[in-house]
Amino acid sequence: MSEIQSEIEASLGVGDTKHHLKTWLLWIGVAVVLGAIGWWWMQDAEERAKVTYITEKVSQGDLTVTVTATGAIEPTNQVEISSELSGTIAEVLVDYNDTVTAGQVLARMDTVQLDAQLAVQEANHAAADAQLANARASLVEAEANYDIARQLDERGVTSRTNLTVSEAALGRALANVASAQANVDLAQAQLEAQIAVLSKATIISPINGIVLDRTVDAGQIVAASLSAPKLFTIAEDLAQMELQVDVAEADIGRINVDDKAIFTVDAYDDHPFPAQISMVRYAPDSTDGLVTYKAILSVENDNLLLRPGMTATADISVAQYNDVLLVPNAALRFAPPQVVEVEASDKNSGGGGLLGLIMPSRPADSTRAGSDSTLWVLRNDIPVEIEVEKGDSDGLQTIVAGGDLVDGDQVITDMIEGR
Repeated sequence: MSEIQSEIEASLGVGDTKHHLKTWLLWIGVAVVLGAIGWWWMQDAEERAKVTYITEKVSQGDLTVTVTATGAIEPTNQVEISSELSGTIAEVLVDYNDTVTAGQVLARMDTVQLDAQLAVQEANHAAADAQLANARASLVEAEANYDIARQLDERGVTSRTNLTVSEAALGRALANVASAQANVDLAQAQLEAQIAVLSKATIISPINGIVLDRTVDAGQIVAASLSAPKLFTIAEDLAQMELQVDVAEADIGRINVDDKAIFTVDAYDDHPFPAQISMVRYAPDSTDGLVTYKAILSVENDNLLLRPGMTATADISVAQYNDVLLVPNAALRFAPPQVVEVEASDKNSGGGGLLGLIMPSRPADSTRAGSDSTLWVLRNDIPVEIEVEKGDSDGLQTIVAGGDLVDGDQVITDMIEGR
């Protein structure tokens, strides 16, 4: 019976009809699923196309323009004390941080040899004095003999030869006195030179100040034949310091004498110190191709918190503006995307119909192009472009003028496209 039924269905084509029906039902199901996916894609694309603007408020206020530079704290007057003599240090009388006065003895060198040389010069000076005294006595005798010979010659009692001999003896006596006086002067000069050399064996402070460094100890041999060795470093007054900063060549044109500054050091990073520019040097400093100029700032250090060599970062005030309109610098850099039309063939590259739902056409290309003389303001949720005139800037905010920009306007600084 089943065989007969199968032959009848085959003759009527019932099996092929069932097979085609199943195929169509499968395609219809696939189409429904793809349609749902395409509908979801289009809805999600609308969400992705939404734009969120980030804004900041325009403000009316004061602006201080500063130039930042780094440098080191140094004493106003620092002296390095050396020795002109070679020898052995006999004693050192000061140490680090000691307060000294001008003329105070810092150290003494061994002077045994110098004392002996001084004694020789004193003896030479005494011998020269004796020779001078002898020459002067001989001059007195020669003068007396000459007077007698002259008187006798005037009376015609003695010969002319005796007068000539007496006159020559007087001349020699005068010459001997002059020579002896010269020897005395030479001996005096040599004695004074030796005294000066001996005085250099005593190292004294030339200024009032504080000992910052000491590089010598008792018993150490000092060799000054090639270069004078540094024995002590003394700062004149730590209550008056100076900050030497390196200013970049791009900023040096804005720096002037008497400009105010605030600086900090690592030791007191929460304590700003005031300063004032006292000098801007013309000589350049070049390091790895970077050219800088040295600016000197006067610093009051009455409480002695600052120490020589501390690294400092200074903010120098170069301009001050009051009651001006200010906008964040990010607003001047912002520009909305500009849509660039694509060719029709590109628009339809995704195809149409069901394939178009699966692969929608790609959006138009967009770029951001703006002008540094315009701002974008969000008004009623719509970005509006406003032309302005830019002024000075402190790196975070910029002075603007012109246009219809007012205090409280919301300028656009950035945007977020989609979710």
